[in-house]
Parts: sequence; structure tokens; C-alpha cells
Amino acid sequence: MSATRHSPMSQSSTLLHFLRHVSFPPDPHLLPSALKSCPARPLARALHAAAAVSGLAEDPFVASSLLHTYLRLGAPGDARSVFDRMPEKSVVGWSALIAGYSARGDAEAAWGLLDRMRSAGIEPNVITWNGLVSGLNRSGRALEAVTSLARMHSEGFLPDATGVSCALSGVGDIKQVSVGEQVHGYVVKAGCRLDACVATALIDMYGKCGRADEISAVFRESTHMDVASCNALVAGLSRNSRVSEALLLFTEFFSRGVELNVVSWTSIVACCVQNGRDLEAVDLFRKMQSEGIEPNAVTIPCVLPAFANVAALMHGRAAHCFSLRQGFLHDVYVGSALVDMYAKCGKVQDARTVFDAMPSKNVVSWNAMIGGYAMHGEAANAVQLFRLMQNLKQKPDLVTFTCVLGVCGQAGLTEEGRRYFIEMQKRHGISPRMEHYACMVTLLGRAGKLDEAYDLINEMPSEPDACIWGSLLGSCRVYGNVPLAEVAAEKLFELEPENAGNYVLLSNIYASKKMWDGVNRVRDEMKNMGLKKEKGCSWIEIKNKVHTLLAGDNSHPMMTAITEKLNQLAIEMSRLGFAPSTDFVLHDVEEQEKDNILAVHSEKLAVALGLISTSPGTPLRVIKNLRICGDCHEAMKFISCFEGREISVRDTNRFHHFKDGKCSCGDYW
Repeated sequence: MSATRHSPMSQSSTLLHFLRHVSFPPDPHLLPSALKSCPARPLARALHAAAAVSGLAEDPFVASSLLHTYLRLGAPGDARSVFDRMPEKSVVGWSALIAGYSARGDAEAAWGLLDRMRSAGIEPNVITWNGLVSGLNRSGRALEAVTSLARMHSEGFLPDATGVSCALSGVGDIKQVSVGEQVHGYVVKAGCRLDACVATALIDMYGKCGRADEISAVFRESTHMDVASCNALVAGLSRNSRVSEALLLFTEFFSRGVELNVVSWTSIVACCVQNGRDLEAVDLFRKMQSEGIEPNAVTIPCVLPAFANVAALMHGRAAHCFSLRQGFLHDVYVGSALVDMYAKCGKVQDARTVFDAMPSKNVVSWNAMIGGYAMHGEAANAVQLFRLMQNLKQKPDLVTFTCVLGVCGQAGLTEEGRRYFIEMQKRHGISPRMEHYACMVTLLGRAGKLDEAYDLINEMPSEPDACIWGSLLGSCRVYGNVPLAEVAAEKLFELEPENAGNYVLLSNIYASKKMWDGVNRVRDEMKNMGLKKEKGCSWIEIKNKVHTLLAGDNSHPMMTAITEKLNQLAIEMSRLGFAPSTDFVLHDVEEQEKDNILAVHSEKLAVALGLISTSPGTPLRVIKNLRICGDCHEAMKFISCFEGREISVRDTNRFHHFKDGKCSCGDYW
């Protein structure tokens, strides 16, 4: 309801309009009509006064309208007063009042009214029970809603589709799948499993309870393919990481001409984003608009992470402009998502501009901006913003300190990181979690204090997880500490036996020390376990289109031109004395073959594509799914200088901004 309709002036004009167009005493048929369209309590009370003055307040039709109006406007006290004055209290009035108190979450008052109703000699009916169940469910009292359905059934009332649907929603919220299965059994026996609302509620319940197979089974049994079942299916499958199945069914709904709404499209976009299918999310968002479905304030923050993850800056800017035109920028979630998008697309200053312009900020907004600075290695700005956050009395949370500790580790601010770690606990009462210990291990390890990092792990109050040991292993890679790396790797092999990345990292460490026996041993173990190294993949946006480049893949239509450009660069690098860092190749092969392996790393392919597809001097932004290797890091420094380009590469750890032969990380990464 808009603010204008709530304004006193609007209410007064509505009342004047009513008073001018009805005779006195007011007509008992016109008063209920006016009450039905009444937008606010003050006007309802004015109409109530008019009814009382004219003697119509006791008219059953008028009294019933007053009762329902007060309940609709969230004034149960006024409704109760009207009800208590009604000379004849029907089952309809009792049911309405019970439903009203239930919808406010006042289960005690609702049950009390049910007892009073029976004491007055009026038995509740199915509508009474439905109002009780549905009201309690809508008010967040899911357990009481389910209990009400059980009591209804125990007292001999057969729940209908409405009551069952509401109760199933409550079952999903409390995640009691065994109760849901009992309700499902009743549905089958009662013959209402083909009801569209019941089928949708069953899909929703099984989705919330993590039973993806049952979701599909219910859908196959149902004869309905409407927008409600589509939305429930997508949401349920998404919750259970069944994104491929969700996409397939969504396509089926679309091809059969089901009139999908903004909720349907937003759900499938969110499903893709949450499950790492960013390119599909981008395509679906564009298709949504081509179908004439306008995004809303929920769609935008759902799709922006997809643009961020594949560096689709132009798409992100378009979403920003759309949000501006639609007036969405006052929404704190839209603003926070824009801050995150710009930061992840390499435009940290644009992120700060959006952040500063936000009319209101919550902790998510502050975390997005501090995390953005951390991602770009801008420690001074991150710490300054963190202090401003505290000065403005915005309480930091777990994520805030993860960002702050992370940026201290990246910038080598060891003592500052120690101080914030202590401050988090003593000043803010936040007990460190695994991610905070991982940041501290990285902080100490990157500073060369590997033994101290190992001691911290041994002193942890709980068993270290894979994130902790992974942080230590990463630091061992930087300093070539083989004995400690083997300790960390063994722990990781126990915790994550199927994570090929851990084996690759240990193999990297052996390779950097030319310990080829160790490399071969790790490779054999990977082969025996059927593990394969994750392929390097990079994304670059050129002329509003996102290109995907895979290491060693020749499928890109411009691969011949890309290869020619890389060969030209290799000749120039060699002529100017640049030698590839073959220490970063994991196999004991001839030097020339090592050079060839390095030449096809995905970030080099992406940069080469950018160089041949854009005008001289145009900045290039690349996103990579793995950490950038040392050879590529050196190559990017050379290319930025030789080609006169600014090159930004975002790997799994941070942004590297290359310009004039230097990197923003200062080679501390």
C-alpha cells in the first residue's frame, strides 16, 4: 500500500466522498461497501462512529463488515470489541476472530476463543480450523500450525486441501519430514493429492526437508503444470543442488507455454547463481527481459553476483542503470549487491561511489565494501573504512573480521592482524571461527612465520578443518617448506580425499624444488584415486559478451589469432630478456615443452584475446577460477609494459592490477 493512500489528507477526502454520496442515516448496504474498500484504521473508526450514531452498528451485516475490516487492518482489539457487542455470534464471526488472532501469532488467544466458542454452544467447522492452521503458519508459528492440524484430525474433522497445504508449509519450516510423510499419506487416502495447491505444498515441503527425489516423484504424479508448481520445483531443487534438473524442468514449463512470472524467473536465476552456473544465470536474465518480464528489487541482487563472478561489467552497469530508473537504489540489498559487483569486476572506486550514495547501510553493505578493498589489496582503505564503521556505531560481525584479517594477511600487516584478532574477541565478544583462524594462519605463514602458524593450529580449541590446513599448505608453497607442507597435505588428504587441488599444490611444492620423485608419487596417487587436476578457466568480457577460455583448449573460434598473438609476445619477451619461470610446471619434461605448457594457461589466452579484440590502450579485466601462477604473474607484468595496457586479473585469492610492468600486490602474494 502506498504512502499516499495512508496520508491523513487522502483518508479525509475518502471520508468526505463517502459522506457526500450517502444519505443519512447511512444505508446498511453502502456502509459495508465502504468498509470493504477502507484503506486505514482511522477511516475505519470514522465509519464505525457513523454507524454507531445512526444505530446501524448492531446490524448483523454492518457488524460483520466492521469485524472483518478491523481484522484486515491488523486491529484485533477493535475487532474483539465489535464482536463482543454482536447480539448474535455466528460461526462465521467466531472463525474470523480466531483466524485474526492466529495470523498475529497469538496462539493462546486463538485457542481460548475456540474454547469460548464451544462453551457458547457453537461447534467449529472446517473453515474455523483452516483459519487457525493458516493464520499460525503465516505468523511464523509453524509448529503450532502442524499441531493444530493434528488436533483437528483427532477431533473428527477431515482436513481439506486448504488446511493440508498450510500445514505442509509449516512442516517444511520445522523440517519434520516424518510428519510430512504422514500428511502425504493422508493426502493420498483422502484423494486430494491431485489438487494443485496440495501438490505444490508437497513439493515445497520436501524441498525444505532436503528430499529431492520426492520432489520429482510428487511432480510426476501431479497433472498440473502451473506457475506455482514451477516456482516450488525450482526452489526445492535449488535448495538441494539439483540445478541441472531445475533448468530442465523450467525449460519444459516455458516450452509448454506456462505463464511464468517474475518470481519464476528470479528463482531460476538465483538457482543458477547459488550453484555456480553463472553464465546460465546471465543468459536467463537476458531471456527473461526479452520475454517482457520486468526484473524487480529481488531479481537484481540475485543476478548481480553472476555478473560479478564472470566479470560481466557492462551487464552489471546496465542492471545499475535499470535499478536507478526503477527507484531500487534505496533498497539496501540492491545497493550492497552493486557494491559487491563493482568490486569483483575490478572497479573498486565505483563500488565506493555506490556505497557512499546508499541512503541506508547495514552490516552486509559495510562488509561488501571492506571485502572489496581486501580483494584489491587496498589494506589502508579497508582498515580506514573498518574504523569509520566502528565510529558510526555499526557493530562488526564475523564476516567483517574475516575481511579485515584477510587484508592484513595480503598486505603483510602482521602486528595489525594480531591486534584485530584479539580485539574481535575482547572488545566485540566474537569467538574466532575456522575462517578467522585460517586468516591468521595465512597472515603468519605469508610473513614467513610458518612455525608460529603451525603452533597456532595446534593450540586451536577445536579440530582444524581443511581450510586451516589449506592455508598452511599455501604458505608452505611460498617459502618452499617441504616438511611442513607434507604434514599439512597429509591432514588434507584425510579431510578431503577427493579434492584434487590439495594433491596438485603438494606436487607444485615438490616441482619447485625439482623433487621429481615426489611429483611422480603424488601423480600416481591421484591416478589411482581417479582424480584429475581442475582445468584452469578464465573469463573476459569484450563488447558486452563474456568469453570463456580453458587452459590447453583450442575450441575458441579465434584460437588461431590468439596463438599467433601469444607467439609474438613470446618472441618479444625472449628478445628483451624475459625467461619463462618453468619452476611452475609440475612435470619433469624438457625446457621447451615446459615453455609450451606455460604458454596455454587460461589467463594468457584471455589476455591475448583481449589484446587482439580491443583498441590499443583499452584496459583488460580477466577472472580466473584458480590461483595465478608465478610465470603468468611475471608475464602479465611484461605485457602491461610492452603493450601499454592496464591488466586486471582476479584469481581465487585477490585482484592483481598490472600497469607499467608492476603489480598492485607488490609481488607479495
